[in-house]
Amino acid sequence: TDEGAGMTSKGVKAYRKANPGSKLKTAVTGDVKKGSKAAKRRKAFCARSKGWKGERGLAARKRWKC
Repeated sequence: TDEGAGMTSKGVKAYRKANPGSKLKTAVTGDVKKGSKAAKRRKAFCARSKGWKGERGLAARKRWKC
């Protein structure tokens, strides 16, 4: 988004059009049910990005609610 916290749904749609077969998805930003696919995606992203210290990385982690 504008603050550098990942792609919007419009951006993801454009990327997937340009790269057929891509499975890129937007950030999990809403409330999720514990144990759901979205909750697992969030948990995996937060674990993967734990060491991100840059401004954009921190913004992305905030958007994902890590």
